[in-house]
Amino acid sequence: MTEKSVIHVIDDDDALRDSLQFLLSAAGYETRVYESAESFLQLPPQNMGGCIITDVRMPGMSGIELLRELKKIAPLLPVVVMTGHGDIPLAVEAMKLGAIEFIEKPFDDEVLIASVGNAIGQIEQGSRKESQRAQILAKLAQLSPRERQVLDGLIAGNANKVMAFDLGISPRTVEIYRANVMTKMEANSLSDLVRMAILAGVPGEHA
Repeated sequence: MTEKSVIHVIDDDDALRDSLQFLLSAAGYETRVYESAESFLQLPPQNMGGCIITDVRMPGMSGIELLRELKKIAPLLPVVVMTGHGDIPLAVEAMKLGAIEFIEKPFDDEVLIASVGNAIGQIEQGSRKESQRAQILAKLAQLSPRERQVLDGLIAGNANKVMAFDLGISPRTVEIYRANVMTKMEANSLSDLVRMAILAGVPGEHA
């Protein structure tokens, strides 16, 4: 199982840590346990891949304080927080700080496993998007300056005649550049091209 699949359990309760480690290991997850947020933060950032399950209330650094620190060093790391009865305001604060979900203790094993599955799903979805974005950016880099101008015009919704006027070239030449853009970007349709551009952040930067 990859580093991204590791479940980091952070809780000061020895019995709960052992219970969660057993449960998650039985479900097929590589699990590592920590008795405090401080001990987890001693890890090098590159070893923090995966997701975190942490109690919102702990001696020393709380789950809330941990989330604030993670926003600085690992903002994409999904966190599931465990809360006691009456800690809903803290749970809401945790969500505002980036926690993807909170579960109230005591909780069913199935609820915890589902929460972890949701967190792992977010990791995998994020990884796929990042991989796709990198591929799209590599294709964008292959476009000539004029092809990039035509791409920006297409994303802006401009017709060929409008782009031809703006760029000082003929509509037929715009069509040639447009065909080149579609080929280099490996786009099957204009909607496909727009989707790729949005994922790469083109409209916000160049349109």
